[in-house]
Parts: sequence; C-alpha cells; structure tokens
Amino acid sequence: MNAMRHGSPRTYSRIDRLLMAAERALASSLVAQPVARTENPATNVPEAELDAHARMHAAGLMRINHVGEVCAQALYVGQAAVARDPATRAQLLAAAAEETDHLAWCGERLRELDARPSLLNPLWYAGSYAIGAIAGLRGDGWNLGFVVETERQVEAHLEEHLHSLPAADARSRAIVQVMKADEARHADNAQAAGARALPAPVRHAMRAASALMKAVAYRF
Repeated sequence: MNAMRHGSPRTYSRIDRLLMAAERALASSLVAQPVARTENPATNVPEAELDAHARMHAAGLMRINHVGEVCAQALYVGQAAVARDPATRAQLLAAAAEETDHLAWCGERLRELDARPSLLNPLWYAGSYAIGAIAGLRGDGWNLGFVVETERQVEAHLEEHLHSLPAADARSRAIVQVMKADEARHADNAQAAGARALPAPVRHAMRAASALMKAVAYRF
C-alpha cells in the first residue's frame, strides 16, 4: 500500500506478464502496417518491371517472410513473458522489436507487389506465442535454444529465397539480405548468452512446422 502511495513501480508476476504479452501479441498480429524503427533497406533501390508470374512468385515469397516475422515476434514475446532472468527477457524483447522492423519492410513490399499478408496471421501468431511460452517455462537456457534454432531455420529459408526471387526484383532482395544478416546476429547473440542445444526431435518438429507454414503462406 505504502509503495503504491509513494509511486514505486509495480512488480508484475509471471501471469501478469503472460496476459499483457498475449494482449500485445493479438493486437500486433492484426495491425495492418506496423511502424519500423529503421529505414527500409529497399528505400533507394529502383523498382523493376516484373511480369505477372514473377510478381506473383515474389509476392508469395515475401508473404512467407512476413509470416516468418509474425511467428518470430510471437515466439520471442511468449518466451519473454515467462523468462526468469531480466537480462534474458530484455534480449528477447529487443529481438522482437527488431522483428517488427522486418515485419514492416515485408508488409511494405507486399503492398508494392499488389499483394496482401497471410489471412492466417492471427493463427500463426497465437500458435507461435503458445510455443514460446511453453518453451520459456522450461528455463532460460531452453528459451535461448529455441531462439538459436528458429533463427538458423529462418536464415536458411531466407538464403533459399535469395536464390528463388526473380533476378530483377532488387527491392525484395535488398530487404531479404538485411533480414538474413539480422537473424544470424540474433542466433549468435542467443548462443553466446548460454543457449542449450535442442533435442533432435524438437528440431525436426520445428522444421516440419516451418515447411507447412511456408506451403500455406505462399498462397494464403
């Protein structure tokens, strides 16, 4: 009571943080145009003429990338909600904030390609948030292990997209190249902070879920 009168900051329980993060996660997944903190890497890259097939293919790949950022942000926010160590929580939230930049860049590129984000974004977010929270309950080492595995898988599919994007689509390539470098840095930071290696079945399950997401998000 006295602490409240003197304006001391409130200490939130793990359940408080979980509920607040869930509210933010659902709101974020429904925001049409999040605001990036940093300039879009494609700002000064000229737009190229793409035929209908190339434009549709580029849009499908950028929609996958957009969904990947939705999932990564949700995973980090879910993990941060239950993280025990304040330093780990801060690292997870900083990574989530950077994913918001990626989300904004991909969303902008989709609009330029006359395409839309995935219709299933709220479901992608909710599922990833739940996975993040469950992983976080195992402890901060497992938390960071999920970060490493997630970022390595995202980095790999971004490398695939650099090879698959239409050769003329320099704007999409500029975005994907910066995203790839950022994801690698997130993984390295988590590894240095004490990430535990995930069991092989968990890694395989994550890859299978990622493959399903990419197949669905390319079209929907």
